[in-house]
Amino acid sequence: MAKTSKGRMPRLEDVAKIAGVSHQTVSRVVNNHPNVSKATREKVEAAIAELGYRRNTAARSLVTRRSQTIGVLASELSQYGPANTLVGVENAARNAGYFVSIAALREVSRDAISDAVGHFMDQAVDGIGVLVPHSETLAVLEQMNLPVPVVAVGSAGSASVSGAMVDQRAGARLAVEHLIKEGHRQIGHIAGPPDWTDGAERAEGWRAALREAGLDESLLVEGDWSAGSGYSIGRELASERTATAIFVGNDQMALGLLRAFTEAGVKVPDDVSVVGFDDQPEAGYFTPPLTTVRQDFEELGRRCMDIMLKEIESGAPVSSTVVPPELVLRASTAAPASP
Repeated sequence: MAKTSKGRMPRLEDVAKIAGVSHQTVSRVVNNHPNVSKATREKVEAAIAELGYRRNTAARSLVTRRSQTIGVLASELSQYGPANTLVGVENAARNAGYFVSIAALREVSRDAISDAVGHFMDQAVDGIGVLVPHSETLAVLEQMNLPVPVVAVGSAGSASVSGAMVDQRAGARLAVEHLIKEGHRQIGHIAGPPDWTDGAERAEGWRAALREAGLDESLLVEGDWSAGSGYSIGRELASERTATAIFVGNDQMALGLLRAFTEAGVKVPDDVSVVGFDDQPEAGYFTPPLTTVRQDFEELGRRCMDIMLKEIESGAPVSSTVVPPELVLRASTAAPASP
């Protein structure tokens, strides 16, 4: 950062003098206010670049009584869904002018959650986003009665905690209804761990779609989200051949399933159709390219921050928002082979 001719760090008033505008205008530009013309914004940004000005967040916090920091409590970041949800929340927070402080849990327990939240309170965060996709998380948060807005991402929330989620049940229904429309009547499910909210919701969506169609709901096997578990289950399913279609709880398990089927000589989709969940970037390059359910993590992050900012800035009441999923059709599904 450059120093002024007086030997001090540049201030907002210095930027205003170089740009030929008022310090209020510079403040509006720095805080991303929409009521600034393009020409004026460019002049101010040029002056900021020339001086190397950086706003004093500590001083701003004293005035606004806000730290401009959001705490994000996360777990299971090795998994595609939680990792990309975190990216979505981080991007949305940054675009809104907030810093993000992350606490990654090594274990999901009441004590671990309480310790991490206590750390955020010590940092005087303005709000907390919770990306801990386990069923007991919401109950722990409700009991803490926190003084800042809390948004549970991946949850519908509750009376005291806001929620932002992709509709997992609806996504599962999209997958199963597609398979039913193709003519399948024996549709299995490789589910994620039942203590994960997403795993339980997708399994329930699978059951509901089968129940409405009057089909068998017993063909369920639990995996652990990994390609390895999908591979192990796939080897068993290849020998049993009881289902003509498999809805898999995520794309990673679907990848392992496809390899097991290939090794066993089971052709996809000629012998068995396969649908995944997430639409990770590699899904279109599986063999065959995977039909899957897409989650919009960027939109989920935006909605999380929208709720949080409304609570922070205007005291809006607790609320929830749901992002719709999308079925992406590729080459891993087809009508069942004739008997």
